Amino acid sequence: MASSEFWQRLSASMASSHEGEAGAGAETGRGSRGASKFWMVMDGLTVLAAATVATLFKLQTGPMGGAEDFIHGTLIHGRSMWILLGFLCFFTIALIVSSRRLNLYTPMRLTGYLHEQRLSAQACLTSGLLLTGTLYLVHADDIPRGIVLLTIALVAGALALRRLTYRVLLYRKFDRGVGTRNVLIVGTGPEAHALRHHLESLRYLGYTFKGFIDFPATENRFTVSSSDVVGTLETLFQHTRKHFVDEIFFTTRCEREIVQNVLMQARKHGVDLRVVPDMYDGLAWNSPIEYIGQFPTIPLHCGHVPELGLLFKRVFDIFFSIVVLTILSPILLIIAIAVKLDSPGPVFYSSERIGKKGRVFLCTKFRTMVRDAEKRRADVMHMNERDDVLFKISNDPRITPLGRFLRKYSLDELPQFFNVLAGDMSVVGPRPPLASEVKEYKLSHLRRLDVTPGVTGLWQVQGRQDPSFASYVSLDVTYIDNWSLWLDFKIIVRTVAVIFAGTGS
Repeated sequence: MASSEFWQRLSASMASSHEGEAGAGAETGRGSRGASKFWMVMDGLTVLAAATVATLFKLQTGPMGGAEDFIHGTLIHGRSMWILLGFLCFFTIALIVSSRRLNLYTPMRLTGYLHEQRLSAQACLTSGLLLTGTLYLVHADDIPRGIVLLTIALVAGALALRRLTYRVLLYRKFDRGVGTRNVLIVGTGPEAHALRHHLESLRYLGYTFKGFIDFPATENRFTVSSSDVVGTLETLFQHTRKHFVDEIFFTTRCEREIVQNVLMQARKHGVDLRVVPDMYDGLAWNSPIEYIGQFPTIPLHCGHVPELGLLFKRVFDIFFSIVVLTILSPILLIIAIAVKLDSPGPVFYSSERIGKKGRVFLCTKFRTMVRDAEKRRADVMHMNERDDVLFKISNDPRITPLGRFLRKYSLDELPQFFNVLAGDMSVVGPRPPLASEVKEYKLSHLRRLDVTPGVTGLWQVQGRQDPSFASYVSLDVTYIDNWSLWLDFKIIVRTVAVIFAGTGS
């Protein structure tokens, strides 16, 4: 069977299993719809700001003839208000439609910066030509052409600058390993190796290669390092859990039933699935194609990611942390001095913790134990009051008198808000575990590492005194499954009550 024919039939089969959806790619972008709406609103606000600046600039730069009469009539008497609103609405709609048709609201990581800037300029030019052409046809002589042209130019510049700034921030996150998408590649043939090289060479794609999945039917198999092959098709979803995989790429031909089964499992586990058409025998031109850089893929499943909600969560984290650190800065200084005077040793205690998708970071707290607490850990292991991998002693002899007070009111955790500003933690989320704890995790326990750890969380306010590890994991998974901004707010309010109750230990 020809390669292109195979992928066409495969894509058509997958499309028919999507419960009436238009095609295999119908789910594509579902996770980014909220973010798309956000960027549309931002474009509208950009047009409004540009029109305002253009008008004020014209007022400050001398005589304008009809423009001055127009502005005076709009701002003072309101007789041209409807014309102005119509002008702004038409240009905004034209800009959004043009941007949408050029796929400027799709995830930025799928295209290069220069390509995005070219499309952005094209969208502004198209919408600007539509506006000026419409003004000419309807003989809208009341609207000054100088303001119109300046508004279009300002919008084009503002959108270019906004997209550039966002990309710089995005690339900095990718360089730190934050926000990247982990991938497994099914197959070990030439397409698989070409795809791996492509993903690793283009950093703006934001992908992290986690390994190959060996597939016996792979044609022209390459010799690969044993460390690069992490498993087989039978253990595929065990490794998606173990490596926090976001997407699976199929690069080898196989029976349709196999891909259908993997597709159902991918939906169940919330993992995106794509197939890569055979580049050397032709592409499935009649199937929906989405490019990852220059690599054509057919998306079979794209899970829902609340990108807009996560964006607001991050903005809230930064704002809340700055407010807390600013208001409590005198208390932080007093605690730091008290810790230094209370016992020998550093003011802060930093330990390696495991964050989202297994990322290691340094978590900082005020020191509450004696300086050699880690060396004396083995001496107090028999006093552990928690089960399984957790370790906690209510009357730990290593805790200093001041440290006991700080722990009681959770004051030792205030420096963690610096971790929140750095993006390693969130205000609300699962407790960041130690590496020694994660080593003891079962695959199901790794679910709690799907999200950014928090300073406080559902377990801290509801099960803090419960020694059960099962309850600990259950509360974290409940938070992940039911997350919302409103839930975060309720947890923060309950945290304040818990702190004043002094239930910490």
